[in-house]
Amino acid sequence: MLLALVGLAIPPLGFLAANKLDQVTLVQATAATGASAVFGAAAIALARRGIRNIERTLGRVGGEGTARVGRLLGAISLAIGLTAGLALGFYALLNLFG
Repeated sequence: MLLALVGLAIPPLGFLAANKLDQVTLVQATAATGASAVFGAAAIALARRGIRNIERTLGRVGGEGTARVGRLLGAISLAIGLTAGLALGFYALLNLFG
């Protein structure tokens, strides 16, 4: 769940940096948002492993709710990162063709 929370924190922090710092542009902040996809995918993989361990131990290890929330937040983080990647791709195409 921690990786998913980090993935969700990256976009607002990037855009806040673009707003407050002169050295950071909005395009750079959007590129940094692509890291959300990496954190989201890792969170989904870890949540899947956690749920598998919980099922294997018949629930004795606990943490099923945390794993499910981590998987949900990871999916949201992955979607945000992929959307940022698509936005950058279309921005590059628009700059390429005028």
